[in-house]
Amino acid sequence: MAHERVAVIGDRVYRPAGWWTPTVHALLRYLHDVGFTRVPRPLGVVDGREVLDFIPGDSGSAGWRRVVPEAGLRALARLLREYHQAVEGFVAPPDACWALANGPAGAGEVICHGDFGPWNIVWDGLVPVGLVDFDFAQPGEALDDVAYALGYVVPFCDDAQAMRWQGYDMPPDRAERIAIFADEYGLATVDGLVEAVIRRQEMDGVYVRALAERGLEPQRTWVAQGFCEELAARAQWSRDNRALFRSSPSD
Repeated sequence: MAHERVAVIGDRVYRPAGWWTPTVHALLRYLHDVGFTRVPRPLGVVDGREVLDFIPGDSGSAGWRRVVPEAGLRALARLLREYHQAVEGFVAPPDACWALANGPAGAGEVICHGDFGPWNIVWDGLVPVGLVDFDFAQPGEALDDVAYALGYVVPFCDDAQAMRWQGYDMPPDRAERIAIFADEYGLATVDGLVEAVIRRQEMDGVYVRALAERGLEPQRTWVAQGFCEELAARAQWSRDNRALFRSSPSD
């Protein structure tokens, strides 16, 4: 599948459709039906491109600085909690096809967003008004989404990257940011979160390779260019620097 650009024309968004699109559209319709309207409304598929309504606001790279202040970090965690609450009742059909899985959620699972980072949030100032890009939604434990988000918003990277690329004016207090996110999401403890992030980072390479094997771009190019090795290095950095994130003896 070729990697195509997303186009916004008027109040509609045109994105490349995939084998997962019908199932994702069913999910988006369900979310609207239960009142979680901060996701795009699906309008169909035309000439291999899915059509969605446009949610106005700032997204993409603009999202990074929105999660630096505590208010933005809490708002992000709250959005994830509210999404997980809204999606609990969604029952996908047995033949549901996701990008990285098949079938409905199992016992104790929800349909995770799968790519819950600040770039996939539509922001109005520090207020998240939209959640977009459900291409990698799939059944899983809600903690998977939490761990994925924490990897980017704590962040699980060195100070130089956090300050140069992610908008921090000073080295972040990572343990405090984990605690803030966990509190706003509604977790009773931060125990185990660091290890959950590392496990989720380790899965990134597995997912990229799986999508590349199915011919998806840009994942196929990423594999050819050695990006999976970079992903493995990120997880190794997190393992080597656990002390930066530790907020309890058990972590």
